Amino acid sequence: MHSKSTTRTSHGMKTSSEASMAAARSATQKETQTRQAEEERKVAKSDRTRKHHRIRFPFPRPRNLQRDDIVMVEEDSVKQAVLGTSVGNFMEWFDFGIYGYLTVVMTTVFTKGIPNSLGVLIMLLGFAVSFLARPLGGFILGPLGDRIGRQKVLFITMSVMAVSTSLIGALPSAAQIGLWAPVPLYVLKMIQGFSTGGEYAGAATYVSEFSPDRRRGFFSSWLDVGSYLGFAVGAGAVAVTTAISEHYWGIDAMVNWAWRIPYFLAIPLGVIAVYFRSRIPETPHFELEDPDVDMSKPRISKRGRWRFSIVGPKQRDERIFATHSLRGVFKHFHKEILLGIALVAAGNTLGYILTSYMPTYLSHELGESTTNSAMATIPVLVLITILMPFAGRLSDRYGRKPVFVTSAVIAVAAVIPAFMLINSGNSLAMHLSLIMLALPVAGYISVIASALPALFPTASRFGGMAITYNVGVSLFGGTTPFFVQGLIELTGNAYMPAFYVMLFSVIGGIAILFLPETAGKNLMGSMPAVSSAQEASEILATQQIDPKIDLDTMPVDAVTEAWKVSGTGEQKTSHNANDQQLAR
Repeated sequence: MHSKSTTRTSHGMKTSSEASMAAARSATQKETQTRQAEEERKVAKSDRTRKHHRIRFPFPRPRNLQRDDIVMVEEDSVKQAVLGTSVGNFMEWFDFGIYGYLTVVMTTVFTKGIPNSLGVLIMLLGFAVSFLARPLGGFILGPLGDRIGRQKVLFITMSVMAVSTSLIGALPSAAQIGLWAPVPLYVLKMIQGFSTGGEYAGAATYVSEFSPDRRRGFFSSWLDVGSYLGFAVGAGAVAVTTAISEHYWGIDAMVNWAWRIPYFLAIPLGVIAVYFRSRIPETPHFELEDPDVDMSKPRISKRGRWRFSIVGPKQRDERIFATHSLRGVFKHFHKEILLGIALVAAGNTLGYILTSYMPTYLSHELGESTTNSAMATIPVLVLITILMPFAGRLSDRYGRKPVFVTSAVIAVAAVIPAFMLINSGNSLAMHLSLIMLALPVAGYISVIASALPALFPTASRFGGMAITYNVGVSLFGGTTPFFVQGLIELTGNAYMPAFYVMLFSVIGGIAILFLPETAGKNLMGSMPAVSSAQEASEILATQQIDPKIDLDTMPVDAVTEAWKVSGTGEQKTSHNANDQQLAR
């Protein structure tokens, strides 16, 4: 009995000891698991902390605008800029007016012995030749203006244009050198074309960069006021010279020598224009460009315990903020160039038919005298100069696209009825028809002057504008008189000019629908330009909600990465290593 009891007791003690050991092992395992879980949680928390403290932006985020960023433009400075650039366009179109209204007279002077219809085409070809040289001038002078400045290039173009226009008055006639007479005329017209390749593009760029964003359409429209006034003065000079010379020296006076007088008038006008051009300053937007600043490396900026990786405008967007060569402009802005050419074609086919070609059409097709042709179109040119500032103001208020599309619709609807009235033989109907054509011209030209420069950034604006405008006006503007006269000779249809205008108005009206609306917005690559402190305050207050304020197109620094300097010594070392890597 005792032995069994002892055995049972010993077995019970052994079972209890094993249970205790098993419980201890289980407790140890739980403690280990708990400790491992706690360590895993600490690691996960540390990872989350690092991700929170180190922020990588999916794209550069430009900083907000500050008051010093906004360009304040005084109205007196804008007026000086408009006057200084308008004189160049006045000179350019003064020559167009002379050449357009003397085409019939110069046909006799330079193509004597050649059939009259062929002689007219030779003279109109001389007009076209100057425009064929314009793209070359634009390709060279445009990028040059983006590098050395707008004012310097505009001074050069003005001087060359004044000299070449004056020299036309000294050319020998066909009676003196025979059939070679048109050759030196073509040479001077090509020199004119080369200089004007940088003239209008530079002037439009200059005025756009000097104008407040909300009034750019209005101030830019004054640029073409100078153009059409120059044409009207040129036409008036021809009319007055013709009337006086024929009255005192007979009907052949213009052919014999008096045709030279309007060209010699370019000498005093050129001196005045060069004087004004020499006094204009450089544009504020171009002066803010600093090509010597190295923007190729990110900079480290510290704000309290936060550090930021900051890049400059050129590194953020090379397309907008880098100065491009001619090839680079084509590469980055080919869409804008093609659509801009369509706009230029629409405006200038109608514009050159109304100005440069209409005197020839009235004289050659309808038998009107040179004096009557000039007197019929001069009032219309003055009307256009009056309408353009109003059209520019409308484009500031309602947008460039609505004004241009409306002009295209009016042109398509009115051009055939207008030419029907011209061919009716009634003087009152002819004047009414010219007014009908003047309305869309005012809308077209005023919008082109402000819309085209806004398609390109400041660093490449002169080059892009020069390419777009000069290619468009050369292919479809200056060649218009030659082509429409050739179409009339080929088909015998006196309405071919109307069909020509309709075609390009439709193309231009469609093209502008694919371009962005730029009214009221800052120029791409430039800071906002305002005319008052109140306007600047409005921009600062609404820059986060106003869709017209696009920081991505402004030359401001942008944050690409941010992190907080905190945590263990190991984390600080890691962050310092990152700082050094970014700085490198």
